[in-house]
Amino acid sequence: MSRRGTAPLYARAVNDLGAPTSYLVVTEGTPVFSADQHEIGTVVHVLADEHEDVFDGIVIDTRGPGAHRFADAANVEAIHEHGVILKGDQRACEALPEPSANPAVMTDDPADPERGEPGELQDKLRRAWDWLSGNY
Repeated sequence: MSRRGTAPLYARAVNDLGAPTSYLVVTEGTPVFSADQHEIGTVVHVLADEHEDVFDGIVIDTRGPGAHRFADAANVEAIHEHGVILKGDQRACEALPEPSANPAVMTDDPADPERGEPGELQDKLRRAWDWLSGNY
């Protein structure tokens, strides 16, 4: 049975997330929480450029429609030994983009301070899709 969307788990678990840590130690199955204390799902993959030692984000199994979502590194508030906390509330986390072979343009607002290079998010979504589909 899924505990998705329940606040009490986070309230208990937040004290048990362990020390802050690096993306390098996050493993498959690590719980992912929204900023407003809801379990969003679990990590299925950490997307990173290992050669450059750059954390790009995480692929999340939401156990719901669409099943997978991608949280860009800019959307990650904290990484702990036993859990990841995202910056957005539950609604924002449910609206995270799905990995796709041909992702749509998510935002093109030049005033957005967290906006990366043009096409950067689409590239990450495509790489996440490639990993999920075994095309890596």
